[in-house]
Amino acid sequence: MPSVVKINVLTVPAEQREALEKRFAARAGAVESSDGFEWFELLRPVEGTDTYLVYTRWRSEEDFQNWMSGPMQAAHRGEGGGEGERPKPAATGSTLWSFEVVQQAAPKKG
Repeated sequence: MPSVVKINVLTVPAEQREALEKRFAARAGAVESSDGFEWFELLRPVEGTDTYLVYTRWRSEEDFQNWMSGPMQAAHRGEGGGEGERPKPAATGSTLWSFEVVQQAAPKKG
């Protein structure tokens, strides 16, 4: 069964970029221990767009859905250490893209 890739496309105004990046840094480790998790990257736009990409790769769609219905919901509700009121979202829009991995390559060793 091929791995699945989920890309969360976030529209982030320039004045919210630092806040978004700090929030992701503060949550470092929140997804890595999830069953079926394979990879994470936060991609910052470099020119001509206000769109960040949040790339995650999962062993299966089921693993992703289990994370979405459990650990991810808890993190977004601020469970596990949040203080006071939750800050407003840094992103003004969000779209989720889904893909299956059909080919991949890695650097050759040696």
